[in-house]
Amino acid sequence: MNQTLPADDIAAGPVRHRRVIYVPGYDPFHARRYRELYRTEARAQAAISGYSIEVEGQKGRDQYSWHVTGEMEGARVEADISLLAWSDIVKGSMERGLFQTYMQAVRTLWVYGRSGALRAVMRLSKGPGIAALYPATFLTLQLIAALLVAWGLGWALSLVAPWWAGLAALAVVRPILAWFARHDNLILARYLLHNYAFSSEIGGANPPALEARITEFEEVLAEAMTGDFDEVLVVAHSSGAHIAVSMLSDLIRGGRAPEGGPVLSLLTVGQVIPMVSLLPTAARLRADLNYLSASDRLTWIDVTAPGDGCAFALSDPVAVSGVAPENQRWPLILSGAFTQTLSPERWKELRWRFFRLHFQYLCAFDRPNDYDYFRITAGPKTLAQRLGHRKPSPSAKRDAVSKQRTMELRDV
Repeated sequence: MNQTLPADDIAAGPVRHRRVIYVPGYDPFHARRYRELYRTEARAQAAISGYSIEVEGQKGRDQYSWHVTGEMEGARVEADISLLAWSDIVKGSMERGLFQTYMQAVRTLWVYGRSGALRAVMRLSKGPGIAALYPATFLTLQLIAALLVAWGLGWALSLVAPWWAGLAALAVVRPILAWFARHDNLILARYLLHNYAFSSEIGGANPPALEARITEFEEVLAEAMTGDFDEVLVVAHSSGAHIAVSMLSDLIRGGRAPEGGPVLSLLTVGQVIPMVSLLPTAARLRADLNYLSASDRLTWIDVTAPGDGCAFALSDPVAVSGVAPENQRWPLILSGAFTQTLSPERWKELRWRFFRLHFQYLCAFDRPNDYDYFRITAGPKTLAQRLGHRKPSPSAKRDAVSKQRTMELRDV
């Protein structure tokens, strides 16, 4: 695979003004959470690394935004950061009744199992494979627990009343399951189910609401490409990675990333692209992966870490999906190396906090290497200049595992 840098990036001068467009994953929370996360973690990283970074709130017309001023490496850099929100779509997909949730679990396992995607996921990464089975396992255990309580209560009633009176104890099953649902934030079983179910709702193709939102996101990106910026950097986390791939593919295919404009960069972190690309009707995403991986109009760097049990760590999303072209350039697969970039004390503290570790890419490292999220977003080097010199991780997984390899271009 030829991963030479685009000529524009090699010749690019210091970045003085950057536009950062952040695409979140499957997350029902308000965008304000991300601004506060950035503010808090930037302050912590600046104290560790010895630079200055200031964050100011700023509301854009269509997305939540903030402005960053970074002073580091002998330069002052202004960065306008915008979040492309789709949390309303996420919330809508999570509004399921108790019965619907169980039916959703059955259908999701059926889609992943019948298509061969579940087996492929298990081959690729233990963490996401466990995450795929975890919701059904816990929901089943919760149902068994509720039925056992009902059985015990029914048996007790049958000792003092006619046997059929014990059937009334079944009425406790629903309240018990509702209690488990209200406390799902402790185990995230329903959250993970809804995430996988959303991806497989129509077999891997984007739901209409998300497809329409990607079109809106592309317009935001196209407008940024006409602005007075040295670099337009798209950062996509988790499920947001496959949205960014399609958004950028549409932009470039449509001729909206012209030469002479800002340097265009894509940073995917903690990506779970195979969760979607391995499914039967994800033909649009597979075509976008195939196209973007050979483009010379951008730099695409993918950072994951084996310590992140929620990501497809060190998996080349193009190659494992079976759609890598002969002239593949991207993504450059790098390791976040949490066991090296976090001190032993910090690693011990976070080791079993799986969801928190999944967001570590956006947070401060107390032993940072050249991956520093805040230098990348508010420093004077383009993404290619900062990380493009790195060799791909020797542990990168590139063997095609997908049985589903059809591709279908979207009209742009």
